[in-house]
Amino acid sequence: MQRKHRISAFAATAGLAVGLMATTAFAQTTVRIAWYSDGNEGEVVSDLLKRFEAQNKDIKVVLDQVPYKAITENLPVQLASGQGPDIARVVDLGGVARYALDMRPYLKDAAYWEQNFGPFLPWMRPEGDSSAITGFMTQLTVTGPFVNKTLFEQAGIALPGAKASWEDWGKAVKAVADKVQAPFPLAMDRSGHRFFSVAVAEGAKVFDDKGEPAVIDDGFKRAAKLVYDWHNNGVMKKELWGSVSGTAYRGANDEFKNAQVVLYHSGSWQISQFDKTVGDAFDWVAVPSPCGAGNCSGMPGGAGLVAIKTTKNPEAVAKVMDYLASEPVLSEFYARSLFVPGHLGIAAKGLDYKDASPQAKAALKVFSDQVAQLSPVAYKLQGYVNNRVIFNAVISRLGQAISGEGTLDEAYKRIESDVAQQIAERKK
Repeated sequence: MQRKHRISAFAATAGLAVGLMATTAFAQTTVRIAWYSDGNEGEVVSDLLKRFEAQNKDIKVVLDQVPYKAITENLPVQLASGQGPDIARVVDLGGVARYALDMRPYLKDAAYWEQNFGPFLPWMRPEGDSSAITGFMTQLTVTGPFVNKTLFEQAGIALPGAKASWEDWGKAVKAVADKVQAPFPLAMDRSGHRFFSVAVAEGAKVFDDKGEPAVIDDGFKRAAKLVYDWHNNGVMKKELWGSVSGTAYRGANDEFKNAQVVLYHSGSWQISQFDKTVGDAFDWVAVPSPCGAGNCSGMPGGAGLVAIKTTKNPEAVAKVMDYLASEPVLSEFYARSLFVPGHLGIAAKGLDYKDASPQAKAALKVFSDQVAQLSPVAYKLQGYVNNRVIFNAVISRLGQAISGEGTLDEAYKRIESDVAQQIAERKK
């Protein structure tokens, strides 16, 4: 009996060891991605990640799909406290850069990343770092207007030409709205980034000769007065910009898809959404960026997928990122999401947006063509590590002036003060 007992104990121990070995053999490393979507890109990346998991049984990817507000407001707080995901899709590239992981030691081929993402890598690097590879652009975006062409046709008014100014468009959309009783002649995202597409076109330099912020100049003032006057003469409605306060974002997607807006100044990331939500309810077109006193530039931008340095699994993170950034996978992602490529190789070859409607394809071409018109100032501002400080100060203080809580001159002083103070705090 004693011998039998010893054998049973041995068998139990051996069975436990085999079980542990099996568990270890099939143990998975979990990689969490915080992801927001403008259109269908969450569905697309989820599909692509399922294929990755099928090829890499040892890595489990959890895609946490969250609202845009959670990325802009909650994520920075999490990262500052040492928490957060392994990877995040973000728009405040400079603000998140300090929390980013340099994947260079873990990547399969760093030269591939440099060759295809080179111009955009500095946007995601920590300040003072000239070599880190922290992520890639899930799309390159360009600001610009969407126009309800049907409303122009109903009003019997021709669309302004390709080199039309912001003033030209303001007059045209007001005339259309008055004729067809459209509630919103011109809607613009309540966003510092969108405002600067007007300011840069009007000749704003944003920085001094030393590269330090010098936000308020003649070009900036021309743009600010234009937007301020539009709110006072009915071209823009205070219901949109005045419905929120501080640095809060406010878009006009719903108003545009419901045919209440003649011109909506937003950007290329909206194409997929409008292709689906507007459908054939009315004819909509993207038009080239209006011109200002300085140029006809919009603002570049986009969302970057960035690795976070607090991850406990940098090798697995780099493997996921290598997969998503690979040319075949990224080509499919861009094509299915209807995004302008943020990958030089793919952009050079061109993409077949086979699932897009004729109007979405036409809009993609307009925005892609606008990349060549982008001002160096626009690229510099987008790549500036503290650009979110500038954007927030401008939208908050300009919003106050528009709401009647002060004058434009007071807003200019407050913007300069806010920017100087907040950048100083960041540098502590």
